[in-house]
Amino acid sequence: QVQLVEAGGGLVQAGGSLRLSCAVSGRALSDYGMGWFRQAPGKEREFVAAISRSGDTTGFVDSVKGRFTISRDNAKNTVYLQMNSLKPEDTAVYYCAATQTYYGYNQSRYNYWGQGTQVPVSS
Repeated sequence: QVQLVEAGGGLVQAGGSLRLSCAVSGRALSDYGMGWFRQAPGKEREFVAAISRSGDTTGFVDSVKGRFTISRDNAKNTVYLQMNSLKPEDTAVYYCAATQTYYGYNQSRYNYWGQGTQVPVSS
């Protein structure tokens, strides 16, 4: 059974930075493409970023391009989301997810999900 555990969330001021991590256990991280998603209060969950199994390919939602980066360390079985220049509209619960056969933004194609970590951004 694959388990994903996010960490690194917490209150941050607008303009600040946070690095979220997602630790994967049960299978090798290299078996999975990974994604980060977020759900703001009262809104649907949305795609934020994705990284391919090798790490060679990444993608982002337009609203975070240039501010967020996604990376992975397969040796540590951990995926990261570095978030810079945070804005109040980035406030959300952030989830990581894993997919064996897909790379991209489609949530339904992800097989495993973490429990989420909260990121409130104050103005």
